[in-house]
Amino acid sequence: MSSGARGGGLSCMWKALTYFTALPGLGVSMLNVFLKFHHGQQERPEFITYPHLRIRSKPFPWGDGNQTLFHNSHVSPLPTGYEDE
Repeated sequence: MSSGARGGGLSCMWKALTYFTALPGLGVSMLNVFLKFHHGQQERPEFITYPHLRIRSKPFPWGDGNQTLFHNSHVSPLPTGYEDE
């Protein structure tokens, strides 16, 4: 028998898994992000200079060459510390 003849049961199983597992999981994840966002701003950790982190052997090809591509000035430190300190 080919797998196409038995495919009806498998498609029902995957459809049920999508509706009863994946979609509720997505909803719970969205609720978690929403509640954490509205809970308030968290304090960022103290900047400690470690010699093995944030090494820039050559500048990035965008901006001033020191900021990463997805740089956030509030939570992403530069090699010398946070920008607004």
